[in-house]
Amino acid sequence: MRTRGVLTAGFALLFSLTTGPVAAAWAAPTPSPSPSSSAKEDEGEMGNPPDQVDVPPVSTLAAPSFQLPFPCGQTWTGNSSNSSAHKSYEIDFNRGSTADADRGDTVVAAAAGTVVISAHQGSTNGYGNLVKIDHGGGWSTYYAHLTVRSVSAGAQVAQGQKIGTVGNTSKPGNNISPHLHYEVRQGTSYPGNIRKATFNGATFGYPNASVTSKNKCGGGGGSTNPHTAESVCGAGYKVIDSAALGSSGTVYLTFNAGNGNNCVATIKKASLGKATATAAYLEVEGKTRAADTGNFEYYAGPVRAAAAGKCVKWGGKAGSSTYNSPSEHCGS
Repeated sequence: MRTRGVLTAGFALLFSLTTGPVAAAWAAPTPSPSPSSSAKEDEGEMGNPPDQVDVPPVSTLAAPSFQLPFPCGQTWTGNSSNSSAHKSYEIDFNRGSTADADRGDTVVAAAAGTVVISAHQGSTNGYGNLVKIDHGGGWSTYYAHLTVRSVSAGAQVAQGQKIGTVGNTSKPGNNISPHLHYEVRQGTSYPGNIRKATFNGATFGYPNASVTSKNKCGGGGGSTNPHTAESVCGAGYKVIDSAALGSSGTVYLTFNAGNGNNCVATIKKASLGKATATAAYLEVEGKTRAADTGNFEYYAGPVRAAAAGKCVKWGGKAGSSTYNSPSEHCGS
C-alpha cells in the first residue's frame, strides 16, 4: 500500500499549516525581488509540510508520466544548484531575460492527481504559496513561490491544468526573484524521498538544462474528461477490459506486462469537474479487496495490485450505475 507521511508532534509544530478553507485563487503580498548574482539564491529553509487532505492509499508502483509544469511549447531553463535551500534534486525554473520577467506566467500540473496542499506557508518554511499534488503510488509534486494558487486542497486536477502562476512568495523578509521551485517526491522520508525529475520520459539534465514543454500538446478539456485509464494508472499499463457505467462513466481494468500488476480506474463521462460518487476496486484471488471510493471530479483510482498468475474481481461505480465482474483474467 502507498505509504503516507506520519509526523511526530514536534515535527508538526515546526511545519504546521494554517487550517481552514483554502481560496481557489489567493495571492499573498510579494516582496520586491532581489535578482541573484553569482551567489546562490537563498529561498529559505524548505521542509516537509503536512497535507491538508487525505488521499486513499494505493500500491507504490511505477512513476506517473510527468511533463514539464508549463504550457505546451514553452522552453524553460531549470537549475538545481543555484539555491542554498536545495537538499537534492529540486529544480528552480526561469525563462525570462530579467529578474522579474517570469512573474505571473502560468504553472500547470505535471501529471494528474489530487491537490493535497494549497496554502501559503507563512513563516514555517520558505515555500511561500505552495501547491502539492498527490499522484498516487507514493508520488507527489511540489510547486512553490507561486503568486497565485488557482486550485484548492481536495481538488482533482488533470495533467496540464493551470494550478497557479510563477512568483516570489516566501517567508517574511526572504526576498527572492520570481521563479518556480519544483520537486518530485516518492514516499515520506524527507529529504531522501526527493527524486530526479523526468519530463516526457527523459530525466532532467542535472544540474541545469533547458526543456521544452510537451504538456497537453494534444489538446483536451472542455466537456471531455482529460483523464484516461492508462494516464491514471501510469506508464506501462494497457487496457485489457472495460465495462460501461450507463452514461455516467466507464470502469477499466488494465495490466502492466512489465511487472505483472493490474490496475482499475473509473473514468467519469458526466458531471465532469463536479465531485460526485465514484468508485473503483480490485480484488486479487486470495487477497483483501482494495478500493478507492468517494466523491471525485473526474475519476476513481488508481487501484493497483500484483496479480500475475491470479484471477481477479474488479469493478466500479459512477452515478447510479455499478459494475461487478466475476472472477476472471486468470492468466500468468
